[in-house]
Amino acid sequence: MTQLTLAKKGRITSQMGYVAKEEGLKPEVIRRGIARGEIVIPANIKRENVKWCGIGKGLRTKVNANIGTSPPIANIRNELKKLKAAQEAGADTVMDLSIGGDLKKMRRRILKATDLPLGTVPIYQAALDSVKRKKFIGRMREEDILTVIEEQARDGVDFMTLHAGVTQKTLEILRKRRRMTGIVSRGGAFLAEWMIFNERENPLYEEYDEVLKIAKKYDVTLSLGDGLRPGSLADASDEAQIEELKTLGKLAERAQAAGVQVMIEGPGHMPLDQIEANVELEKRLCQGAPFYVLGPLTTDVASGYDHISGAIGGALAAWKGADFLCYVTPAEHLRLPTARDVWEGVIVTRIAAHSADIAKGIKGVRDWDDEMSRARGNLNWKRMIDLALDTRKAKRYHPSLKEETCTMCGEYCAIKKVKKYFR
Repeated sequence: MTQLTLAKKGRITSQMGYVAKEEGLKPEVIRRGIARGEIVIPANIKRENVKWCGIGKGLRTKVNANIGTSPPIANIRNELKKLKAAQEAGADTVMDLSIGGDLKKMRRRILKATDLPLGTVPIYQAALDSVKRKKFIGRMREEDILTVIEEQARDGVDFMTLHAGVTQKTLEILRKRRRMTGIVSRGGAFLAEWMIFNERENPLYEEYDEVLKIAKKYDVTLSLGDGLRPGSLADASDEAQIEELKTLGKLAERAQAAGVQVMIEGPGHMPLDQIEANVELEKRLCQGAPFYVLGPLTTDVASGYDHISGAIGGALAAWKGADFLCYVTPAEHLRLPTARDVWEGVIVTRIAAHSADIAKGIKGVRDWDDEMSRARGNLNWKRMIDLALDTRKAKRYHPSLKEETCTMCGEYCAIKKVKKYFR
């Protein structure tokens, strides 16, 4: 049985107990949230000794880090370095988005190397297998996709992105109302190519019941992907995006009825003034299912700094109800990220998540900030650095813990002077 079916029966699993302890909540709170479909715990039955995390209403905002090979750079060792960087920087989950080299080997090495919940996008492997065998994505068969989904579930993948909401109806909308940046989702583009060539409906949509059977068998959490997410501010909140979201809401309802945990993926590029409405719309159309957003990036011109643009949008989205932030790195739109890029992406996204959790009043979150403020008030540099979200960088910036003040103010340190006068 899945976490969802057990929760509906009133049973508290070891994973629910683990998450409750991590969140400082009672296990019954977690069970009720899962039963209502407002919380998920990605927890494949094939995996053990994992740092399970709860994603959803009333919990800390979680952060995901993407890693994975590309066709020109398919070095497994490099990806394992990125995995290590993501884990050490504090990511809650990791996704393998590999599209180069031996995808099975890459996935299995990551599963062996990490104790974090792992996500994948099965359509990547199915499409690339088709290219290798038949030289064309359009020759891919529905059973090829289902076979890959089952294989990845059997390997132990905890959650999967499935772009089941890209339908013939949404493609027709795109034909009539051309976008500035078209389809920017790789999975969405693969499926659109297949649908146009075969003049048929999305196989993930058509075979959704079969997908649910596999997901339920292994308790894989479905992350219903936004294959039509906006890739530019100009395309944000357009008809195609909203139509896909409506479809995802219906698919989420079917998943929950089948006992399968589900969350919804969201934009993308989006102006600040549209983010709150998009979060509210997802919660309404998708029965409160956890919302997993990429960024959102609040400007299109921050190349090299897209991790900051994403953190700005992510903080606002999470404050208004998003539950899960997919990090963005400084390399976004420019190149395959390095381990250093991964580290920076995780750190800035954790800052966004933490800032939102303070505003949401999540239990215990502000305690960390108050501890830091006390250390600052006492000019306790060692404690300040120990409490910093990125202790490595804090130590580089203030290498001498023997100094009473920093080099910014020196002898004119405001805290030191005020302490002297009030002593």
